[in-house]
This record gives sequence, structure tokens and C-alpha cells, in this order.
Amino acid sequence: MTQLTLEQIAAFDRALARLSPADRARVEEIKDTAARAAAEVAPHWDFGLPARTVDGILGDGVNDDQRRGLIAAWALELPGRIAAERLPQAVLAGYPTYVDRLAAYLDSGADTYDPDFWAKDVRVSLALSVPGSNTQMLDLSSPVGPGLVVRHMLGGRGPGPLIAWVQAGGWRPWLETHTEARDLSDFNEPGWERNWAAAAALLQTRPELAGVIGSSWFFDPPLKTISPRLTYLRTTPVNNGAFMIHQGGGEIHDERASASSPTRRAMIETGEYSACSWLLCWPRRPLIRWATQHGLI
Repeated sequence: MTQLTLEQIAAFDRALARLSPADRARVEEIKDTAARAAAEVAPHWDFGLPARTVDGILGDGVNDDQRRGLIAAWALELPGRIAAERLPQAVLAGYPTYVDRLAAYLDSGADTYDPDFWAKDVRVSLALSVPGSNTQMLDLSSPVGPGLVVRHMLGGRGPGPLIAWVQAGGWRPWLETHTEARDLSDFNEPGWERNWAAAAALLQTRPELAGVIGSSWFFDPPLKTISPRLTYLRTTPVNNGAFMIHQGGGEIHDERASASSPTRRAMIETGEYSACSWLLCWPRRPLIRWATQHGLI
């Protein structure tokens, strides 16, 4: 993607034009400082930290108009940031959809900027996260520390992930995938294959990265019998060199697992099932090999 379309530029300009003079001045005052600060904290494990860092710079008077203004201003500068990252075509191909979605959301004039969307839009507009598929984005740098792997082993689940983490050079940064709830059109097996292929293409150009990770309840092994249609989410990576690390259960995982399935909801309510989050780690070599063998890169 080398430039924005005229329609995209017009949408971002409209978002800026709707700001009050005071909010427009505040956006112009801090946009460069806020962009640098967000980029500095982006490699942290906390996905939402860049957005909260920007909120901190905006200060006590922060409002959603200012947030929309910042995203619009950064989106107008996005082609330059994309060019600087030297992204592979498998990633670049996703940008028209991503930018159209961003423009449509800002143009909708939603009264409240959903916090999850704000966190994602900060990262996308600053090229801190990039397209994997229509539904999955990829953070360009995320850590997997040894503590999580050791806790998995001490919990009686075996040393396999620790050995695999060491063999993968797991102390290095990883890509990390996240789901974009505004577009679930690619939440299916072909869509996930496109996401993994985009990650493999990125890894080919970035030897400093250990691989790609994803964290969710939908990697939970019991889903093989509870929700067999989701089994591919775990088996495609695990059958091709990925390993998994147990992260634990909790109310938030039960809420997410039950949100779209009456079956899972009923099992959670009766105590038959309690959702657990797992960290799936696909090291670079087996992932690139899988994508190459399937003709995806």
C-alpha cells in the first residue's frame, strides 16, 4: 500500500473537521509525541498499553473526539509508516480492508469509542500491529518470558513447552495475533491459514523474531469434544510444530467462551466445563516450513 484512496483521505479529513477548535489544536499539539511514546511501549506484553499511554499524554481532559482525531491524523500518515516497515506482500494485501474499516468507524460518529477498538486503532494507525487476515492482526513485537513456561511445568503439565521454548530461542520477541471483533469474516479455517501465512512471510524478513503467538480460550483442548468445529484453531499449529502453554482459567474466559455458543454457556453454567486460556507458540522454522509446503508463501 503506497497511498490512501481519495475516499479514505476524505473520511479522515471529515473526522478532523468535526473536532472543536480546542480539540483540533490538542491533537496537533501532541500527535507526534504520543506516536513516539506509543511505539516505545508497544513491545510490552500488554496489548492496550500504547492506547493507555496516549490517554496519559492527552491528560485529564481526554475525550473520544480527541481520540478519533488522533487516529484520523495518524491514518493520514500511515503510508509512510507502512513503507518504513518494509512489509511483505501477504501483509500489504490486507491494508485496503483495514483502512476502509478504520475510515468507516471514524465516519460513523459513534458516541463512545469502544476501549478495545481504541486500543486496536492506535496500534494499526501507527503500524505497531499489521494485517494478518480480515479478522486477525499481528503485533510486530511481543514477549514470551520464561516465568510462564516454568509455571506450566511446575503445574504438573510436563517440561515439553520449556524445552520447545529454549529450542525456539523463545527469549527473543515474537509476533502476536489478535482478533478484530469488527470483522469476523475470516474467523474460519481459510482465514486463519491466511493469518498464519502472513506471519510466516513476516518471519522470513525478520530473523530476529522467534515465531508467532496467540492467547485465547479457543485453544483449550477440551473444545475438541465440546466445539469440534473450532478444533482446527489448535490442531493446525500443534500438528505442525507449535507448542502450548497453560495460562489458567477465570471469569473472563468463561464469559468469552459462552458468548457465542449456547452449548458452552450451558456447560459453564452447570459446572461441566470451565474455560482456560492457553498461549499457542508457533516457532519460526516449523511455521515457515508449513506455509511453504502448503504454497501459502
